[in-house]
Amino acid sequence: MIRSTIAAITMLGLPLPAMVRASAIPPAIPVAIDVQADRTEGTLPPVWRFFGADEPNYATMKDGRKLLVELGKLRGGDVFFRAHNLLNTGDGTASFKWGSTNVYTEAKDGTPVYDWTNVDRIIDTYLARGVRPYLQIGFMPEAMTSAPAGTPYQHNWRPGFDYKYIISGWAYPPKSYDKWRELVYRWTLHNVARYGRAEVERWYFEVWNEANGAYWEAPREAFYKLHDYAVDGVRRALPTARVGGPDSAGAGGEFMDGFLRHVTSGTNYATGKIGTPTDFLAFHAKGRPSFVDGHVRMGISNHLQEVDRGFVKATSVPALATRPVVIGESDPEGCAACPGPENAYRNGTMYSSYTAASFARIWELAARRRVNLEGVLSWSFEFEDQPWFAGYRQLASNGVALPVLNVFRLFAQLGPNRLRATSDAQVPLDSIVADGVRGPADIGTIATRTTDGRTAVLVWHYHDDDVVGPPAAIRLAVNGLRGGAPARATIWRVDEANGNAFSAWKRMGSPLNPDATQYAALETAATMQAQPLASNAGGQGTVTVAFDLPRQGVALVVLDGR
Repeated sequence: MIRSTIAAITMLGLPLPAMVRASAIPPAIPVAIDVQADRTEGTLPPVWRFFGADEPNYATMKDGRKLLVELGKLRGGDVFFRAHNLLNTGDGTASFKWGSTNVYTEAKDGTPVYDWTNVDRIIDTYLARGVRPYLQIGFMPEAMTSAPAGTPYQHNWRPGFDYKYIISGWAYPPKSYDKWRELVYRWTLHNVARYGRAEVERWYFEVWNEANGAYWEAPREAFYKLHDYAVDGVRRALPTARVGGPDSAGAGGEFMDGFLRHVTSGTNYATGKIGTPTDFLAFHAKGRPSFVDGHVRMGISNHLQEVDRGFVKATSVPALATRPVVIGESDPEGCAACPGPENAYRNGTMYSSYTAASFARIWELAARRRVNLEGVLSWSFEFEDQPWFAGYRQLASNGVALPVLNVFRLFAQLGPNRLRATSDAQVPLDSIVADGVRGPADIGTIATRTTDGRTAVLVWHYHDDDVVGPPAAIRLAVNGLRGGAPARATIWRVDEANGNAFSAWKRMGSPLNPDATQYAALETAATMQAQPLASNAGGQGTVTVAFDLPRQGVALVVLDGR
């Protein structure tokens, strides 16, 4: 009875009464974490630096611009953004799962008319804030689409509608593949002229999105043709451009098998040669949350199983087995704009702890499969001018960061060299891939050596079930520190009380329209504060620290050497 009452209260976003909290939460779970600061175990590539959204025009709006600044700060000049709808016809008005730039129209006689004004504004906005394009070439301009007569061009989908309503005239092949190639060629030439060859060489170029799923109204061979013509257009304009794909829905199944065969040994539709240039491979992986017994239950095992299937595909063809891999969308579920009780994880610490636990396992799976993992793209940005904490999958609400963004800020403090680290409460990789976290909580760790010689230790306390649980009493022992014991230990936290604007908003009474003073308070609550952490020095470069980590909390401990 107590647990069901707690679940009902927390689902409503209300604070728990003190008596309920005291009686319902069991004693803390003792957890021992050991780090060998003098033993490296390979590198930890910064795969988290990729983001994306359906709605490209949000990037140029007030909160979009503000959020891009924060993303650029994570790793200036080395953060990438992928957006759908960059070639769509329209006036640039953003809406859910839609955007447009009007780059291509035709005169009455069919002569192409190119206008880069709107797409330039989007890319300019990225670059000015330290973000670069992961440039998706799509979707089909209205004047070029082969959609049957009478097919609406812009979809009428909105939150709550069946996903089938997203399909409209933009999802069809071109009437002329030559015009399609010429559009891509001219766009790439324009980008080189505007931004410089060296800049554009750093971008990623890929064609379309999930052509094996809901985004393509033609046989798979027609997509391979579309891909070939687009890649030929890019490479004609910039022979050194980084091109790849296919950003399939999931690991891709037979569609991906056919794509891999086509780009390695098939006849190129555009050039007549064998194969298609492929500098990187991309697929998508999603989790599957559900709503059970009055609470959200995450589906991290579904997510990780799809990642593993994608890694197996990516290494299945010897000619491509060492190519960089980008998981072009990697998320707890598949629709950032879709509502539903199963998606109630998004505003709070379920999303942030899931992010820490899932990225840790994706790194592990990549090492196991010997995948050259270059990126894991979180399909999460923001939704402009929507109600506060409306429940969409995003990084910020009305310009105020959600807890999940703080986890990416913690990732950004990790170093490039991974250290040996163990936690006696971390769920083994095979177990979490097979079954998720349905029994004991997953209290795990990643430790790194930073470029300036510090030791950075990430710790998370994750469970699939969004119900009340005991905190973890962490005892962290770091051995083999250079130069003896550290002068200082610092902790950053993301949990119910730290780095969490959502919980602060609820404490305010969930105001529909926070005033300027409340807005400033929310921004302050969203900001992580570095907190000193008492440490005990032992012999031979050993130090121990202790702290509690609430369920669904994430923390980063940084030890500075003398």
